[in-house]
Amino acid sequence: MKFNLLSVCFVFLLPLGFFGQNIELYQQFNGRFDYTAIGNTLNQFENNLDQSFCSTLPSSSASLNVSSSSTIVAAYLYWAGSGFGDTNVNLNGISIDALHTYTVQYNDTFNGILTYFSCFSDVTDLVLAQGNTLYELSNLDISETLANNPGYCNNRTNFAGWSIYIVFEDDMLPLNQLSIFQGLEIIDRNVQEKTIVLDNLNVIDNQNAKIGFLAWEGDNSLNYGESLSINGNVLSNPPLNLVDNAFNGTNSFTNSNTFYNCDLDVYNIQDNIQIGDTSATIRMTTGAFDSGGIFRADLIIINNIITVLNSQLPDATITLDDYIVNCGSLVVELDYTVFNINATDVLPANTPIAFYADNLLIGQTVTQNEIAVGNSESGTIILTVPDSLGASFTLTLVVDDDGSGNGTVAEINEDNNTNETQIELLTIPPIQILPSVLGCDVGLNSAVFDLEQIFSSEITTSESVSFYLSLEDLQQNQFEVLTPENFSNTVNPQTIFVKVASPPCYKIYQFDVEVENCPPFIPEGFSPNDDTYNDWFNIQGLYDIFENHELLIFNRYGTLIFEGDNSKPWDGKANRGLNNLGKLLPVGTYYYILNLNDPKYKSIQGWVYMNY
Repeated sequence: MKFNLLSVCFVFLLPLGFFGQNIELYQQFNGRFDYTAIGNTLNQFENNLDQSFCSTLPSSSASLNVSSSSTIVAAYLYWAGSGFGDTNVNLNGISIDALHTYTVQYNDTFNGILTYFSCFSDVTDLVLAQGNTLYELSNLDISETLANNPGYCNNRTNFAGWSIYIVFEDDMLPLNQLSIFQGLEIIDRNVQEKTIVLDNLNVIDNQNAKIGFLAWEGDNSLNYGESLSINGNVLSNPPLNLVDNAFNGTNSFTNSNTFYNCDLDVYNIQDNIQIGDTSATIRMTTGAFDSGGIFRADLIIINNIITVLNSQLPDATITLDDYIVNCGSLVVELDYTVFNINATDVLPANTPIAFYADNLLIGQTVTQNEIAVGNSESGTIILTVPDSLGASFTLTLVVDDDGSGNGTVAEINEDNNTNETQIELLTIPPIQILPSVLGCDVGLNSAVFDLEQIFSSEITTSESVSFYLSLEDLQQNQFEVLTPENFSNTVNPQTIFVKVASPPCYKIYQFDVEVENCPPFIPEGFSPNDDTYNDWFNIQGLYDIFENHELLIFNRYGTLIFEGDNSKPWDGKANRGLNNLGKLLPVGTYYYILNLNDPKYKSIQGWVYMNY
């Protein structure tokens, strides 16, 4: 026999604190599930027939026998009785506290207001541990209630009883949707009719569809105007439950009619519910005149309703697993997972997925493969957020959404397709402008700069610093300046962008490096003797810097013997005059005029000694 709690693909579970007295959906199982129920009364006899007792039994028991091919996945204990409630009982000697307690009231003409209760607790672990065995419920004590308020016994509504619902999975079962609805509602001579609408159903095939009820205080002898119907069809399963006496102290699971003042019944509703139905309407009535013209009515308290319907539908849900945002970027990279957990059929491939930012559609994709029941599929998508939304927005992921709010796949639950997350983009502070830096031209409007030293002289930081030649490169983290301590500009002026780590983002600075012509250095001598050392009049900081300069060389008599420019340095030979053209001039002192042709500088005059 299997009693292991599996990690099976169920359960749509409503929040445990969300209960009123109305019968409402508590839990739903989708898959190869069915249920059975056991229980017993604590009344000695039907209290309306035998008026000799005004007490309840100290305990009662019932046997559980689940097939060895089935796996129990849930077990729920209900107990009920007269009064405001005994919220602690024992099941097989183990103390059980109520998770929820419901109460209803009946205003009796002669005995005043009488209150009745039902308690609920999840006993799955206990039933899994003990399995098929005899279950005894004890310590359900309403004696003080009955003693302090004789109205219960005077009205013959002194009762107590219990039941356990056991949900199991079996591979031999069809794909079903099992729904448990619970609360506590009453009909009596004052309120003779009650309608309960069961929502969140999905009927794909009505074959072997069934509905079960747990009710309290029904009397077999009070069958005046009594009926139980679904979708306008009166239910019965004679001879146990007749068409006019549904609440008569019976147990459909054991075919017992001695379940005094309790009803644990199940009905086949194959012909009472239609394929495609998403809800069912339950109607209960009581009250009519007897043969003597006296109005009589049974008091009936409904505790829960359970439906088992064949259902083959997927159920798509989606989660946001992770997302990546980059500094100063409107691009968001999402990792998401689509699930088909609470389902009875595969989720088809190409199920649409829509992504919204503050309800604005910003992206779409589809599932790539069929997703089997209980399985999932992960995906990644890159989205661009519109500038107009700002840095903070609500990101909404919706599976089975074609981008216009419409689904394309029929699902078990159409209300659980959405996942929302608040997203904060990483904004960077405004760019800080640092002072420009001048460097001496070393040729062709280029200079050498130590970018690290320049930046550290303005900004002190222990964070990592990197340099780029464009803002785009900085943002894309590409083409970093690899030797910032020995940087040569390529344009003049040139803007340098600096990225400084500032987790989770970074800061940006910028400054310009500019090249200027610095004063040239003019030597006082040279020796054109072809020894490859100092063979020409090398004026440093002149050539390819002052590209438009003019160099004039004179001998001691003031005769112009050489005229040079950026492409023609003086190598000790004459290129002007009548004598020595193209020849090496004699050793001696010569005089120069250097016209830099730069508005910042005047002409420079001086002498140079040439020696061999």
